[in-house]
Amino acid sequence: MLASRALFGRVAAAARRATAEVSSPFSTGPRQDDGTFYEFRTYTVKPDKMKDFLELTSKNIHLRTAHSQMVGYWTSEFGGLNKAFHIWKYESFAQRSAVRTALAKDQEWQEKYMSRMLPLLDKQDNEIAYLVPWCELGSPPKDGVYELVTFQMKPGGPAVWGQSFKAAISIHIKTGYTKLIGVFHTEYGLLNRVHVLWWNENSDSRAAGRHSAHEDPRVVAAVRESVQFLESQQNCLLVPTPFSPLK
Repeated sequence: MLASRALFGRVAAAARRATAEVSSPFSTGPRQDDGTFYEFRTYTVKPDKMKDFLELTSKNIHLRTAHSQMVGYWTSEFGGLNKAFHIWKYESFAQRSAVRTALAKDQEWQEKYMSRMLPLLDKQDNEIAYLVPWCELGSPPKDGVYELVTFQMKPGGPAVWGQSFKAAISIHIKTGYTKLIGVFHTEYGLLNRVHVLWWNENSDSRAAGRHSAHEDPRVVAAVRESVQFLESQQNCLLVPTPFSPLK
């Protein structure tokens, strides 16, 4: 009888631990309670039209930011040529719908920008993503360059890979060579994808920091633990435009 009760107690405790893991903040809680999300937009510009695109955007972006908050606007330097990448913040899907409706009716925006911008593009892509619950949107200490690292994780969501991924990010922060701006988990677009946006003072400081980090046993151990949940990853170096809020 005592053995049966002990066994039952161990099973119950294991069930409670499993329930706690599944209902941890990595899978529920703040992200669902807070409707704030971010739209990632990537424009592939015709190779001979990038200069025209940037000049047109710089001249008219104030018409767009009158409707909703722009987090940042960059061009790709490495990891993807002729691309403009920008992030927009929304408090809800209702707000985004209202903004899109207002933009469609904004005659000045349509005539001065959209009608002239669209012929300059080859392709448009977008994703909807949430900040993970343990990360707040950061800001850079000064002007610099940005690295967007995209991780394609194995299916299962943050409840499966969240703890080890958070540990790997935390260790990279402690190396001190880079500053975390945000960790985003996709809601629409390619699922099981995580975007990590880092700030660096310049490309050379980033390269030196990466070299040093790869020799740090703390980083090696954390990456070795998290990579078991990884299917692929890619990155790009981003240069902020003069009109980007994040410099």
